[in-house]
Amino acid sequence: MAAGDLAIRMVFLSQTLFGVLGNVSLLYHYLFLYCTGCRLRTIDLIVKNLTVANILVLFSNGYHNTMTNYGWHHMDSDFTCRFFPYVRGVSRGVSIGTTVLLSVFQAITICPQTSRWAELKVKALQLVFPSIILCWIVNMLVNVVYPMYMTGNLSNKNFTNRKRFGHCSSVRHDQIRDSLYAALISFSDVLCFVVTILASGSTGFILYRHKQRVKNFHRIKVSSISSPESRATKTVLLVVSTFVCFNILSSICYIVLSVLKDPDLFIMNISAIITACFPTISPFLLMSHDSRISRLCFAGKRNTNSSSLMRKI
Repeated sequence: MAAGDLAIRMVFLSQTLFGVLGNVSLLYHYLFLYCTGCRLRTIDLIVKNLTVANILVLFSNGYHNTMTNYGWHHMDSDFTCRFFPYVRGVSRGVSIGTTVLLSVFQAITICPQTSRWAELKVKALQLVFPSIILCWIVNMLVNVVYPMYMTGNLSNKNFTNRKRFGHCSSVRHDQIRDSLYAALISFSDVLCFVVTILASGSTGFILYRHKQRVKNFHRIKVSSISSPESRATKTVLLVVSTFVCFNILSSICYIVLSVLKDPDLFIMNISAIITACFPTISPFLLMSHDSRISRLCFAGKRNTNSSSLMRKI
């Protein structure tokens, strides 16, 4: 076994294990907060949807690539070559759409308390859940090309008119159709990135003005943005920055794969690794900056220490 192949296998396995563990832990904390009577915010619904999408990305991306790289040839079947790319495409699209929704919603939330913005905030609260449902439906329809054109190598003997993607293959189209498909992918991704950057820039500008007001008046009470809301906003900005960095690279890889006639296995592995980076890192960023989770962990540790002390007494 080559050292490069072993390194790629370990990266896939590590990303899948740590990423799924982080996202499941985040979902568990939200479930615990709900069961203990803690009031969940609207933004928590968006984060939970992002977490579910991240788990599906890691499962479809990590499980399929890990198994095929370890020589499990039953992964070459038509079902796996259609199911896993479809789930990865849908969940990746939902992850991108949810992050855009998260950045836009946070930008609206921290806007000044004027009558015009108050009406917009009410409408934003009402549109969050329909937007999430619409995001899932659109991505399910857009990624239907995977079940239509992807098949496993076991069911194909002649690859003359097929485009190979490792253990799977698809119908080979002409260069014009591949270019149009790449343009479609890039346009939707670029549009999402532009909206995310504009919303995050607006949020950062509001936070900067807020900080300047606090410096000028030297009193926190005059602030229109509460400390928890400010911390939540900074967390969103950190997550969005990570999202933009990794998903721009991921989109470039997807465009390259769609244009190349016979993509190299190395490029496909790098694309899969980059795609899984954001779903792996984002839950740990969210948990480390959520004060409610920090208080929950502190309370659990304090109760454990108290129980140990009582047993000693």
